[in-house]
Amino acid sequence: MSKPVMAIVGRPNVGKSTIFNRIVGDRVSIVEDMPGVTRDRIYSSAEWLNHEFNVIDTGGIEIGDEPLLVQMRQQAEISIDEADVIVFIVDGREGITAADEEVAKLLFRSNKPVVLGVNKIDNPERQELIYEFYSLGIGEPIAISGAHGLGLGDLLDAVVRHFPDRKTDEEDDDTIRFSLIGRPNVGKSSLVNSILGKERVIVSNIAGTTRDAIDTEFIKDGQKFVIIDTAGMRKKGKVYESTEKYSVLRALRAIERSDVVCVVLNAEEGIIEQDKKVAGYAHEAGKGVIIIVNKWDAIEKDDKTMKEFEQKVRDHFLYLNYAPIIFVSAKTKQRLHTLYPLIAQVAENHSLRIQTNVLNDVVMDAVAMNPTPTDNGKRLKINYVTQVAIKPPTIALFVNDPELLHFSYRRFLENKIRETFGFIGTPIRIVARKKNE
Repeated sequence: MSKPVMAIVGRPNVGKSTIFNRIVGDRVSIVEDMPGVTRDRIYSSAEWLNHEFNVIDTGGIEIGDEPLLVQMRQQAEISIDEADVIVFIVDGREGITAADEEVAKLLFRSNKPVVLGVNKIDNPERQELIYEFYSLGIGEPIAISGAHGLGLGDLLDAVVRHFPDRKTDEEDDDTIRFSLIGRPNVGKSSLVNSILGKERVIVSNIAGTTRDAIDTEFIKDGQKFVIIDTAGMRKKGKVYESTEKYSVLRALRAIERSDVVCVVLNAEEGIIEQDKKVAGYAHEAGKGVIIIVNKWDAIEKDDKTMKEFEQKVRDHFLYLNYAPIIFVSAKTKQRLHTLYPLIAQVAENHSLRIQTNVLNDVVMDAVAMNPTPTDNGKRLKINYVTQVAIKPPTIALFVNDPELLHFSYRRFLENKIRETFGFIGTPIRIVARKKNE
């Protein structure tokens, strides 16, 4: 089930990013322990009153050298398309500007719920500054201070009231949901067409042609699959595909609803920064991951080409060392038949649960081979190990002091667990808990 989406929109310097950071809290400052993850701060998760939701900060979307009003319109269009609820931030100190009025008109016509936040109301004496913003026609303005965290509770109360009532999808547990993600023009739509065997997605070599998420169910060798493709014709007049970050927003919606995420690379163009951004989100979401190198038929090859390209992928995607790599061609359908059993294997590993006694034996054997680390004379002691979750497999170590579990030793334990149980294609999360927690 996809989480609701709240988008923050407004002209520059009204405090959008400060409010974004306040709402998402420390989630934005999480540092991935594995090097190579490229973070993009325009999108994060938050929770309020037991509602989990995603937040888009359009202040992080850079749209070239266009004039201010054009940029505001483009950012607002992204919000309108992506969000269930839009939070429109204005500056209470400066009052209404032409840019505010331009965005307000666009939001008013969108038929999306809009919550109006008047920022920089830092004390009660400034409360009266909010009243002029009624003239924007958006609704009741809410006084807030992003810098001091004032009024954000009232703002979020108004936001969650607009969230759609989404019931959990009642789907066959045996169905494997997978998505194809990647930057524009890597061949995602061509792969969808080849997988489904029919031209149900319009294919173009113009970057950004494909849009809205489409689900298609099919059966292969008795296994039921649902493919989630960020596909559909681009709406005329929309220009926000000019920013590469837009493809990240599209991918994130598909990632959330997938069991397995296929990260598609373009063999002709090689690996660029945007590939790492998109793939990083799949990893952070804890999904099963397969790396697909498409357009392999277009490459001049010798007996070393595939191995060299695979090494490049490993070097660029250090955090995806668990993900299998497959070289295919959507055009010729080369090796495409090997994708289905690989997706099924990764989905199975993503849901794999290990018996507690077996898991304890493996970890204790690993500790015997490589004793736990010490810090200032205090040694980490692992008392008990158990798997606490699947999708992804999450393993809890009950220890004397969680601070003593260094990254390097966590990685060592993960490697030993993978050597024993495989877990091909799925991340493993290892958490340290204090004994008796």
